[in-house]
Amino acid sequence: MAPEEFAPAKVNLFLHVGPRAADGYHPIRSLLTFADIGDTLSLAPSDQFELVIEGEFAGGLSAGADNLIVRAREAMLSAAARPCEAFRLTLTKSLPLASGLAGGTSDAAATMRLMNAASDLKLDEAVLGAIAAALGADGPACLRPRTLVAEGRGEVLREAPPMPILEAVLVNPKIASPTAQVYAAFDRQKGVDPFEGPALPERFRTTVEVADFLKGCRNDLEAPAAAREPLIEEVLGLLRSQAETLICRLSGSGATGFSLCADAGAANRLSERLQRLRPHWWVRPCRLGAASA
Repeated sequence: MAPEEFAPAKVNLFLHVGPRAADGYHPIRSLLTFADIGDTLSLAPSDQFELVIEGEFAGGLSAGADNLIVRAREAMLSAAARPCEAFRLTLTKSLPLASGLAGGTSDAAATMRLMNAASDLKLDEAVLGAIAAALGADGPACLRPRTLVAEGRGEVLREAPPMPILEAVLVNPKIASPTAQVYAAFDRQKGVDPFEGPALPERFRTTVEVADFLKGCRNDLEAPAAAREPLIEEVLGLLRSQAETLICRLSGSGATGFSLCADAGAANRLSERLQRLRPHWWVRPCRLGAASA
């Protein structure tokens, strides 16, 4: 059986963003976690390197040099400064594109874990971390997915307070919400709220405690994303109106909204109802925090 690696969806439980700094980047503070749903990478011997993309969201995704998977592979080979046996990578793309779930970055991070385990490269953690950071702000978090507090540009990571696994529903109307365009819309806003947010407790004991805390937080990219694409506000409005929703929010720059639910039964009921109400949308129940549990 070919070696495989799971690339979980990343979800920002909150995302506070500061004004753009002189270097062009925005300081952020986010509580982020990973779901038990995502993409899958597999590796098999081949005469030459090849990236094959299949799955629900394979269409329109380049397998060329601009793909983060290819860039991760090339960076690892460059860092190792020695040849590596050829192989074929197969990406099963189950997450929507440009969806605020860090799918591309998570795919690249999974590629790095898979290559390092299945080849003779054996790069150390410091080198892998530097490569991941160069691939994007979410790279270091995706390399070792777990529940974290991210600061700086997103590369300064620390462990989050302990919390239970969260039952949730992810909803995407199958539209792209490009991060750069959402940040540009954010920059056009007249004012920016303080981005530090409330102090985190020592631990969260229940999902209700998590939801209550998040009510004092926000996603600062939610309004500019929704202004660009009205379907995002439709997603959030629909989630807010459901009895099972403890709290809902946009993840990252969208267009995926999430709803936290009290338990798995509530999440499954909500997911089934939303699939009936919006049969053309991508709707998935999931467990947040389960990817590293």
